[in-house]
Amino acid sequence: MRPFFPFLAIPLLATAPAYAQAPALVPTQAPAQAQARPQRVLTLKDALRTARERQPQLRQAQASTAAANARVDQNFSSLLPQVSASATYQRSLRDSDGDDGLPTTSSGFISREGLNLGASVNQLIWDFGRTTGRWRASQQSAEAQGATEAQTLLDVLANVQTVYFNALAQQALVQVAQETLENEKAHLAQAQALVQVGNKPEIDLLQQRTAVANAQVQLIQARNNAATSKAQLNQAMGLEGSTHYTLQDEVVGVVEGEDQSVEALVDLAFQGRPDLSASEHQLRAQELQISATRANYWPSFSASVSATDSGTNPANLNWGVTGQVGLSWQIFQGGLTRAQVREQQANLSSIQAQRDALRQQVRLEVERAQLSVTAASESVAAAEEALTNARERLRLAEGRYRAGVGNIIELSDAQLSATNAAVQRVQAAYNLATARTELARALGREP
Repeated sequence: MRPFFPFLAIPLLATAPAYAQAPALVPTQAPAQAQARPQRVLTLKDALRTARERQPQLRQAQASTAAANARVDQNFSSLLPQVSASATYQRSLRDSDGDDGLPTTSSGFISREGLNLGASVNQLIWDFGRTTGRWRASQQSAEAQGATEAQTLLDVLANVQTVYFNALAQQALVQVAQETLENEKAHLAQAQALVQVGNKPEIDLLQQRTAVANAQVQLIQARNNAATSKAQLNQAMGLEGSTHYTLQDEVVGVVEGEDQSVEALVDLAFQGRPDLSASEHQLRAQELQISATRANYWPSFSASVSATDSGTNPANLNWGVTGQVGLSWQIFQGGLTRAQVREQQANLSSIQAQRDALRQQVRLEVERAQLSVTAASESVAAAEEALTNARERLRLAEGRYRAGVGNIIELSDAQLSATNAAVQRVQAAYNLATARTELARALGREP
């Protein structure tokens, strides 16, 4: 475990006052406006928690899982008794010729009325696995959606962590640009003094003024990049709000098992990746759906009981109970069931191919992430050495310029080399954090 930007603890220029203190990710000195309104500090833990609570992709995945579970209950409902009730009141009037002996109204119409109350219970007995197959298939589909939700969570959290470290790197690059500008200004004052006493040509002064202007441009660009990265972090967290915050320096932890062989890591990924689990559940759901569809070749048995209470006088109704056992068999449907089975078998082959492609993609992600971690770790060490050498070169160039044996071009080149080395060190550390984040995601582990 080591700091994300350990190079920042070493001054870039030993001779420049601006580099006498290590640049921190959380500024120790802020402009007057920032001092009036202190910026809050956002930690990686806060960012991940915010994403869990507010990221729309997670809410969408959770809603899809809830809908899949509701479909399980819908399919199970067909296995339970179906109870219904009805009530009917009927009254009719028709013209009478007076000879039929039926009661008539004062207007000479025949009046009839009746009340019918009924209730029935229907229960499926057996349909050769048609209904139970659909229910079990929906269960597997719900399990697949739950695993997809877990994979969405992994992807969202990994993206938040990646964007967080990118914003952290951009924040550090602002400090590098700021200190480069201060150092260039110190060089400008030095050149101006030497030109005034005639030790250096006036072109040195113009050259250094250009260097100061370029450093100012780089600082403006660095601040813009830092602000943009914070906006991207807000989007990754699912947050609509201000970017008036600073990021806390975080520690990059070693991913457990990152030094193992590729085959060992791939086996871990096959066991831990939720999307692979979702694929297996989808396969099982499709197999159950095929079995349920084949049951359409066979009949279904059901039983029902109904009771009625009817009559013309609501106070004196006649009741009755009826029970029956039924068989329903769709003997020929023009080859519909056979065609449905063929379609679902083709869908099963498609899901199997998708599963195999996903396994290959997981293997590629694991191998690529492990290689990236190895390369990034080596790059950090190389970048640290390059920074040390560039810093020493700048120190010597500044001494030679003060002594009058060096020129402004040599000094400018040394300053540019030191700045580039500092930027490269930040980028190397960021690449290491990104590679380890991707390796953890490839193995199916949350940050």
